Amino acid sequence: MPRTRNSAASRNRRRKVLKMAKSYYGGKSRLFRTANEAVIRSLRFSYRDRRTRKRQFRRLWITRINAAARLGGLSYSKFINGLSNASIEVDRKMLAELAVNDREVFNQLVEVAKAHLDKNDTVSGD
Repeated sequence: MPRTRNSAASRNRRRKVLKMAKSYYGGKSRLFRTANEAVIRSLRFSYRDRRTRKRQFRRLWITRINAAARLGGLSYSKFINGLSNASIEVDRKMLAELAVNDREVFNQLVEVAKAHLDKNDTVSGD
């Protein structure tokens, strides 16, 4: 029985890789072997960076909340502690959005956090 090479599948696989490498520079967009290496590398980076992006956004939100809370006279940690004591469950993304776009509401949250910090300080301050 003669050997079959399945050239259709090989061609489709190569075409798919070259299509993914279309905008790459030089031989990386035209030569299969270098294109395949570049595509594998870029897919690895994209997988890693989808996770890194979540960390970076959380850091950005915390920085924005901290800056806005300090304008209200609280540090970030005291602000978050005051909100949790007040049983206000707003995630950091929404808090950062309020800090940037709706200062009045954020300042009200700062005042609520301050009030609940004072209550707990008197109770635990014996």
